[in-house]
Amino acid sequence: MTRTENIDETELVQLVRAGNSAAMKELYVRYSGCLAATCSRYITDREQMRDVLHDSFVKIFSAVAKFEYRGKGSLRAWMTRITVNESLKSLKRRERFEPLPADRDLPDADDGDAPPLADIPQSVIHRMIRTLPTGYRTVFNLYVFEERSHREIAGMLGIAESSSASQLHRAKNMLIKRIREYERTNPRRYERQMAE
Repeated sequence: MTRTENIDETELVQLVRAGNSAAMKELYVRYSGCLAATCSRYITDREQMRDVLHDSFVKIFSAVAKFEYRGKGSLRAWMTRITVNESLKSLKRRERFEPLPADRDLPDADDGDAPPLADIPQSVIHRMIRTLPTGYRTVFNLYVFEERSHREIAGMLGIAESSSASQLHRAKNMLIKRIREYERTNPRRYERQMAE
């Protein structure tokens, strides 16, 4: 039996392609945590998230022959794209992405007014993002984390570009309000973090 714990990702991919079950298990162990975190940005229901993670690994294992190594981190990036796509498929099956009225006169959220995110624990920010309405959360994640344009997001979700821009604007404003509320309700903790 091949030991897989200490091999690099190129060798690991080759073993997975060859159908090595220990390598498949190792791939899952190495990457399931970060891919579960990716799922959780889009999917808030635990059971649905588990299903999406499972479907993502099925797709990864079945498509690994098509993976092209492009340097360190390319395997993770490739698997993350698959996981995002599986998350979106699941959301589309369960949710309707209602088009919002085009708010042409809405300015972008003023980042100068945004509180400093570095002073708030990442886990708190993550929870705030997860509580956004589905459409806002999805557009926000695609725009901020996946660095997709409004045109790409519109195509992925079947909405107008103006709806994507509007939902991003509303998501940012909701997050700013929640961050300010966090600062007001946790002043001591916030002050301690600012002093460190």
